[in-house]
Amino acid sequence: MIAAVIVDVDDTLCLTEEASFHCENDVLARMGRPPMSRERHLATWGAPLLEAIPHRSPGVDLREFAALFPAMQQRYLADGRLDVIPPENLATLDHLVGDGRTVLLLTSREEDEVRHLLAPDHILAARLGGAYHGGNTRFRKPDPRAFDELLAETRLTPAECVYVGDSPGDALAAGGAGLRFIACLQAGVRRRDEFDDRFVTATVDTFPEILPVIRQWDAGR
Repeated sequence: MIAAVIVDVDDTLCLTEEASFHCENDVLARMGRPPMSRERHLATWGAPLLEAIPHRSPGVDLREFAALFPAMQQRYLADGRLDVIPPENLATLDHLVGDGRTVLLLTSREEDEVRHLLAPDHILAARLGGAYHGGNTRFRKPDPRAFDELLAETRLTPAECVYVGDSPGDALAAGGAGLRFIACLQAGVRRRDEFDDRFVTATVDTFPEILPVIRQWDAGR
């Protein structure tokens, strides 16, 4: 049986790339800098923000951007424009928990970028068994060791887990760690042909479609 379903945050649980693109451009505008193109944002999507922004906006003052970004992020969150979890995705988490599975998050975000998602009053609070991020893991995807702390602390084996993500790096990390991987293409950010078939166990067009896939595995199909 699949005991744990580990879920990526960006463009898997939440559809965040487009909102993040606008949020980052609003920060650049505050700095008096020209906007980045959507193509440039997509080309570096998935990398930690402060590593990616110099490529998205060459010559940017990284310290100034880092100082201005949190307030803009909070504004987007307050306006309901960022980290919005579709109701059908929440319902899917409820079904997973109802099936007796543990739901965990694993993301490359830094701790301050996920703190609001892990707050005791957040809608995820009763649905999550834990979360792993830049603040409590030593390695980042696509390094397979990104799962080290999760597996050690939960005492789960890779065979008991599946990782659901949206990027080739997610697949590489999961496959390298011995986990099954479901590629979720709902955000439209990635194409199926961008993934290495060796590391993809299944592909779905929407997050809720992971339910029948996992249940079929449990049934031996």
